[in-house]
Amino acid sequence: MGTHDTGSPYAPHTPSERNAMLDAVGVEQEADLFDIPADVRFDGELGISARSEQQVRAEMREVLGENDDLVEFLGRGHYDHYVPSLVDHLADRQEFLTSYTQYQPEIAQGFLQVLFEYQSMLVELSGLGVANCSLYDAATALGEAATLASRVRETSGARVLIPEQLRAGKQGVLENYADGADLTVETYPMADGAVDTAALSDTIGDDVVMVYAESPTVRGVIENSLNEIGSLADSHDALFCLGSDPVALSVLEKPAAVGADVVIGEAATLGLGTAYGMGLGMFATREDFLRQVPGRLVGASEDESGRRTYTLTLQTREQHIRRERATSNICTNQAWVALRAAIHAASLGPEGLVETATDCIERTTAVAEQVDDVAGVTAPVHERHHFREFVARTDHSADTLESELADAGFGVHAIDDNLLQICVTETNESAVDEFVDTLQEVTQ
Repeated sequence: MGTHDTGSPYAPHTPSERNAMLDAVGVEQEADLFDIPADVRFDGELGISARSEQQVRAEMREVLGENDDLVEFLGRGHYDHYVPSLVDHLADRQEFLTSYTQYQPEIAQGFLQVLFEYQSMLVELSGLGVANCSLYDAATALGEAATLASRVRETSGARVLIPEQLRAGKQGVLENYADGADLTVETYPMADGAVDTAALSDTIGDDVVMVYAESPTVRGVIENSLNEIGSLADSHDALFCLGSDPVALSVLEKPAAVGADVVIGEAATLGLGTAYGMGLGMFATREDFLRQVPGRLVGASEDESGRRTYTLTLQTREQHIRRERATSNICTNQAWVALRAAIHAASLGPEGLVETATDCIERTTAVAEQVDDVAGVTAPVHERHHFREFVARTDHSADTLESELADAGFGVHAIDDNLLQICVTETNESAVDEFVDTLQEVTQ
């Protein structure tokens, strides 16, 4: 490349080459190619005074100390399960941390094998033939499912049906995907926290490309009409996409058995705990759609000496193939988080995973009974089986109770004028009695 006066030893262009390119596009300097508002344009000064390490640490402690210190009974898509220390010790090995992406299989066999095990875990839990090695989160996985449906559905149509009770952020991401794919997102009614199948039957038509349902639902209800939903979707040649998570799937009926074509969800219920926004999107589908799977997969093969090997394969995203042939513009994935989920699942084993899920049902039932004993509170609102969380009705303002509980050190969701949603797992179980006592106090 040689030395030149571009100001950087890594810039590959000489001044004359750079000037020729600027002339070709009709500008005088690189800055003319950008339109950055003056109030956000870097002026050469960061405005950060120099500090010692000790001063920085002290300042950060002060800033972080302003966060609310709450015992969280929050859920609605983000769940805090205990992550064994084994996960941290193994996932923090340098060969995992420094392997940003596994393009070179010769030096990434360990990481690739764990990702292959992660895919295998999802295949076993879902009953579907293929799973990718992760997406950003459940919301982007839902968006990718909708665009996959629009590609593989043989008849014309552009409607995607989703439940009216859905986390707003998930719906917003889906609508962004739908806008780019010329799809429209519509909702269908819910009844008692689950799908109103009669209303869905009235809403669905031959122009529907995908029907989305969840089990557990956003309100923690275990959906008992999945077979009917799958049959409705199939009768209109629409894909049936089911949202769930790996812990729940260990005890619920396999999605493939109820007609699901795609399974998406938040796999970060394993290996991560509550991460305040960070997620791990799982995506599994039928083998018929193998070449339509977004992102990438890890495949198993053999080297020249006959040893089992692993490599990234079917990378149908824009970075690897022509844009017009790409199934996705996903720029990266949550490979290290998927690795953590696989390690967590392996450490639990099949029996441990089922035990964790069973506790999510039994514990939730027990806590709902305690909350129901509080005067002026009824729980659960929905007369159904629940998983991790439930909705309680109160005679008081839910917003007011949410605020008063937060002042007392407990975090819950107010989801309507008189509805509170409460999530309990093994990580906050020890605080349940104190929480119920506090709820009793603030409702008097």
